[in-house]
Amino acid sequence: MNWIPLESLEGIEEIKKRSTTKEVVIFKHSTRCFISKMVKSKFERKVSNSNSNAEFYHLDLIKFRAISNEIASTFNIVHQSPQVLVIKNEEAVTSASHYDIITDINF
Repeated sequence: MNWIPLESLEGIEEIKKRSTTKEVVIFKHSTRCFISKMVKSKFERKVSNSNSNAEFYHLDLIKFRAISNEIASTFNIVHQSPQVLVIKNEEAVTSASHYDIITDINF
């Protein structure tokens, strides 16, 4: 899986811009949470078996909590962890958290 690290607030603007030409996915991951680790692993397997042309961004919530807060504000979603957002045309069109990431997010 070719994750693009999301490590700055400027990265959110880049995601919005890129979402006008392709689907962009943000995976918000807590490195201290077993559930987050397990869901991330299953999500990676699911994506690797798809034909998705999306770009996949990874956010370490422990290191970059301010970025997570800005994502919640920018895309008008409630923060959860783990959480996946699908961004199209500068808007979050889908979001899921915990085990729903595996069942509700399709590519």
